[in-house]
Amino acid sequence: MRILVIEDEPKTGDYLRNGLTESGYIVDVARNGNDGLHSARELQYDLILLDVMMPGMDGWEVIRQLRQGNQVSDTPVLFLTARGTLEDRLKGLGLGADDYLQKPFSFAELLARVKIILRRGGQKLQDEILEIADLQIDIAKHKVVRADQRIALTNKEFSLLQFFMQNQGQVLSRSLIASRVWDMNFDSDTNVVDVAVRRLRKKIDEPFPVHLIQTVHGVGYRCEIET
Repeated sequence: MRILVIEDEPKTGDYLRNGLTESGYIVDVARNGNDGLHSARELQYDLILLDVMMPGMDGWEVIRQLRQGNQVSDTPVLFLTARGTLEDRLKGLGLGADDYLQKPFSFAELLARVKIILRRGGQKLQDEILEIADLQIDIAKHKVVRADQRIALTNKEFSLLQFFMQNQGQVLSRSLIASRVWDMNFDSDTNVVDVAVRRLRKKIDEPFPVHLIQTVHGVGYRCEIET
């Protein structure tokens, strides 16, 4: 399951990312409303944790724009804010938030609310299965099968394949892949992404007649059925 944290305080954002990652979630962090809105529109998330009070575009405006678009209109949103008045909570819920957690909060409470929202929203928390052609990955079981053959992947290869399959048909730049899969800024002098993709292809593409990971020259990669 993938969670987007939109939080302008670096310590809070890092705290949430580390805690949620240790709890088994894939976590992206955006440091302001504009970047968060862009990420939410570019990638598919199962939950968004949204800080209300941010400079520039605040949380109110982020959720207004999220709920206007078809792509993310149903993505659950949990507001995080130091403002806990009844008026603020009602405003957030009225804009389409699913829950409202006041700062400071314990991580145990946050995690409990995350699980409740995902379960209540009908999201497939433990049994999400992604498919393309004859390739299937079971995220909860960490299982990859192609043409009825079980394929063993390392944790990083699995995360890379999952990222590709969750964004089928989209061109993914090397910098985006590095930031999402390795949680690192892309260095043009390193070929870590290309090496990882090459290793992944040897396992899930080369033994089969139809290739699924396509190179977009000068940009990055795209996951789709080869034509």
